[in-house]
Amino acid sequence: MGSSSGSPPSWASEPCIMGIDEAGRGPVLGPMVYGCLYCALSYQHKLSSLNFADSKTLKEDKREELFENLKTDDSIGWATDIIDPRELSAKMLNKVKVNLNEISHDSAMGLVSRVLGLGVLLTEVYVDTVGDAEKYRIKLSGKFPGIKFVVAKKADSLYPVVSGASIVAKVTRDGALRDWVLEEVAESMNRNFGSGYPGDPATKAWLDHHKHMVFGFPSLVRFSWATCNPYFKDIVEVIWESDATDDEGCSTGNGKRQLKLGSVGFTGVKRKTEDIESSGKGRCKFFHSRKLEQVIHFS
Repeated sequence: MGSSSGSPPSWASEPCIMGIDEAGRGPVLGPMVYGCLYCALSYQHKLSSLNFADSKTLKEDKREELFENLKTDDSIGWATDIIDPRELSAKMLNKVKVNLNEISHDSAMGLVSRVLGLGVLLTEVYVDTVGDAEKYRIKLSGKFPGIKFVVAKKADSLYPVVSGASIVAKVTRDGALRDWVLEEVAESMNRNFGSGYPGDPATKAWLDHHKHMVFGFPSLVRFSWATCNPYFKDIVEVIWESDATDDEGCSTGNGKRQLKLGSVGFTGVKRKTEDIESSGKGRCKFFHSRKLEQVIHFS
């Protein structure tokens, strides 16, 4: 999370309102970001004059301008929760699955807890709904009984405090995607991934170009999304080295090719000596980016 301040503002002891919204729920690439904006209840009338609007209706430069303005406004506080695509996929594919709605609810409640923890007297919180609005409101009220919650569809276009939160979330996500470090660096990798939405032709082309027959996709990709499934029709079935024969590759009964993890890389180069394998040289970027080494001696 990031925020405007690590300590409560001078107006924190007054009754305060907060808005919560997200950006990047639908894309197959990049993080999902939850943002909140909060201020004294007495400042609420001023918010409507700051030209906040649903971030989706604003051009990028206008969103950036508004975000810079709110960051310098001492009467406004804000915070974000940036949820990594790897975390999204891991939770959604876990043995005990956590669906996207639950992840979203947890993030929103985490922001409320954080702002309360700063010493801000929250009395009203406005939330753009995820799932059934009334069930979500009951869930939030049960967790924070001292706060009045208003949960509504299109809250980002109804309440200026949520519009401000949507700008915080959207600008933060755009920045995270723009500055994303592609850990699995290979000569053929590029950043021409478009908007990250499944229907974007540029995003589709990027996914097709960057799929790996063993390791799937780079960590930028939410591999739990159904969008990714068609890219794995001919994926290699992997057997671990402890179960493998001495051959570099073998065939299974169903005719599919099986390869040892150590012999597959973005470069397509196979190294056969144990010394090179154990040192990690020439192995797939998957291992380097995660600082994984082959263990050959056990205590």
